[in-house]
Amino acid sequence: MIYSISPHLNRCLLYNQGLIPYLEAHGWQRSLLNQRIQDPTLDDVLILLEHPPVYTLGQGANSDFLKFDIDKSQYDVRRVERGGEVTYHCPGQLVGYPILNLQRYRKDLHWYLRQLEEVIIRVLAVYRLQGERIPAFTGVWLQGRKVAAIGIKVSRWITMHGFALNVCPDMTGFERIVPCGIPDKAVGSLAEWIPGITCQEVRFYIAQSFAEVFGVEVVEMQPERFFRFE
Repeated sequence: MIYSISPHLNRCLLYNQGLIPYLEAHGWQRSLLNQRIQDPTLDDVLILLEHPPVYTLGQGANSDFLKFDIDKSQYDVRRVERGGEVTYHCPGQLVGYPILNLQRYRKDLHWYLRQLEEVIIRVLAVYRLQGERIPAFTGVWLQGRKVAAIGIKVSRWITMHGFALNVCPDMTGFERIVPCGIPDKAVGSLAEWIPGITCQEVRFYIAQSFAEVFGVEVVEMQPERFFRFE
């Protein structure tokens, strides 16, 4: 399937994956990023997937935002190179990892973050929901509840990491952290407003909105067979 607007300037390869362990997806991202640093002419990529339960902390994130002892934890916890504080991934949360060469768009990280927010806001609009931004914070809120978290890493203007949209997850995992380090902002999921919503249907709207916001032709590829990346 091809998602596009006319005219488009660039092509973006879409990989619609299933439930992928965090470390495998992280290794895949790093591999794609390194390939594009070596050869900037390669197509951009958007990966959409879900993760088994895992907590991730951004580079420099404060572990005090964990409500459990990280050294004695029964939970899977990973510190990675993205920006931002602690967040939680689990099935029912749709995660998007764009591997984009920002030299094709705009070499401006604030612009890029706002574009990712706009993708989510347009998806919510499909369901007649008004997504909101809050000044000084990154992400998307719905009636005061944060439904999408965003954290990125950029190397030589090639992006990795991305966004996580709470579609229909088990929200209890968020009770063990201060999500994104914001103690006075609750988290929410789209299922609270749209009972029965699934990640599968939202994937289509993410791809469509991504094509519109970034002005690209999104070309759906066959899912990759995963192995462990070193």
